[in-house]
Amino acid sequence: MEGGIHKADDTEFKECLHLTWKQPYILRLAFAAGIGGLLFGYDTGVISGALLYIRDDFSSVDRNTLLQETIVSMAVAGAIIGAGFGGWMNDKFGRRPSIIVADVLFFVGAIIMAAAPIPGIIILGRIFVGFGVGMASMTSPLYISEVSPARIRGALVSTNGLMITGGQFLSYIINLAFTRTPGTWRWMLGVAGVPAFIQFLLMLTLPESPRWLYRKGKKEKAINILRKIYPANEVEKEIESLRLSVEAEIVEEGSIGEDGLPGKLRKALSSVVVRRGLVAGILCQVAQQFVGINTVMYYSPTIVQLAGFASNSTALALSLITSGLNAFGSLVSIYFVDRAGRRKLLLLSLIGIITCLALLSGVFFGVATHSPPVSEAETGFFGNQTCPDFKPATGIKWKCMDCMKTTSDCGFCAHAGNKLLPGACLASDSTVRDACHEEGREWYTRGCPSNFGWLALIALAAYIISYSPGMGTVPWIVNSEIYPLRYRGLCGGLAAVANWVSNLIVTQTFLSLTEALGTAPTFLLFCGISAVALVLIFLLVPETKGLPFEEVEKMLESEDYKAWKKSSVGDRAKSP
Repeated sequence: MEGGIHKADDTEFKECLHLTWKQPYILRLAFAAGIGGLLFGYDTGVISGALLYIRDDFSSVDRNTLLQETIVSMAVAGAIIGAGFGGWMNDKFGRRPSIIVADVLFFVGAIIMAAAPIPGIIILGRIFVGFGVGMASMTSPLYISEVSPARIRGALVSTNGLMITGGQFLSYIINLAFTRTPGTWRWMLGVAGVPAFIQFLLMLTLPESPRWLYRKGKKEKAINILRKIYPANEVEKEIESLRLSVEAEIVEEGSIGEDGLPGKLRKALSSVVVRRGLVAGILCQVAQQFVGINTVMYYSPTIVQLAGFASNSTALALSLITSGLNAFGSLVSIYFVDRAGRRKLLLLSLIGIITCLALLSGVFFGVATHSPPVSEAETGFFGNQTCPDFKPATGIKWKCMDCMKTTSDCGFCAHAGNKLLPGACLASDSTVRDACHEEGREWYTRGCPSNFGWLALIALAAYIISYSPGMGTVPWIVNSEIYPLRYRGLCGGLAAVANWVSNLIVTQTFLSLTEALGTAPTFLLFCGISAVALVLIFLLVPETKGLPFEEVEKMLESEDYKAWKKSSVGDRAKSP
């Protein structure tokens, strides 16, 4: 969700397959750097399953919503810092050392988490991993783009986005594989050290980006690398193209001035073109997170449990569907983004998201109102293990959901024959949980048994299908096209920071919202935010499909901007 997929057409993919087959060195460079995307996806996705077992092992985590959110979100907080540090390191020391440092951070973070004796050490490991995620999120696609032949660059950079969603999918498979292994979550989190170590070794054998070398005056080294990437008859042409491109880039940067970041920002904001571009770009990035995607990607097993599936392994297996659909949606986006257009995909995506979130809210309202009753007889069957807050003598009839909302640590042990029949409300600890399981019953500490669980899964799947091809990828494409070249780095950085900060806010508050408002109202809140995003994107985001950068700048500068926003390049071509 935090990466970004660069567009590439069918012809480019065919050319990519042909060229990489003839020159496997190109594929080696792209694959080695793409492991950074895989690590990015794995470390952001793996925590969703690991959290279930961390809760089981640490009672301090099980009922502490803020602590759970912190364990999940610290990787995002670290990524914000890592992205900023990575940008400086990329320019100062090069792309290759930045990837190597990210690998060290990934590896160290994985080892710290796998060996963590207390939740605080897990959080420390997540921060290290977050630093790596932030650096990899910007360095891997940059390295791939700068070592790729121009005619297949989009296709190769797109593979980094696919590696991110593929890494998330892999994390769910790994989670599922270790559900029966002693140490469960330690293995889940520690496995990330393996691809980090592999990439570390590979990057030691690979060259620096030729573009970075050329800019630093190391032209001979840059040319030698280009000779390995391009056929002999194309090398001189590419050397000349690189020279012209770097010179043009230096001229563009010079036009901004050397006033430092505050001065550049003031100069950028004084331009109506940049202001309009930033409004559209930042709006897309913030909306991408506030439609609630990372509540699904980071907490999907927990959401599945809230829908009535008690088993950790079942929740992980069912959550695998959402991750697989997200990876599939990335492929769909590459096909449609240059056919349907950016604006249309965004709006259609949001309509689907709003519908699915409304359905999810309805499902969880049904789960809450139709949860099975608490039986005094069923509860008494377990002796003195009754939930301290359950007082049958008062005459108040409790349901499973009332048991979930107690101030004490309590859980619901479902009926042995039919989980929808009255069950027991018991004090929650590992001894009681095991006693419940020994009776062949299911133990619930999140959601309650219901007949609505499968409907929630269908709504989650439809949400991912709606999100991934549109809101999942188009905001990054819009931000790569909507800013004037001389301000693209500055504005793109501001928009990316807005994305990460929004991600952190959503990740750090989701479980607290479900606890304070209830699950159904929380999804209804995201539904309302998505509806507001739909209106704002309709009013403020222009169509950039098929437009050269100069035409985009002209559109943003136009007095008749509102009319320009809604028309595609084809419509403009027809106008007199």
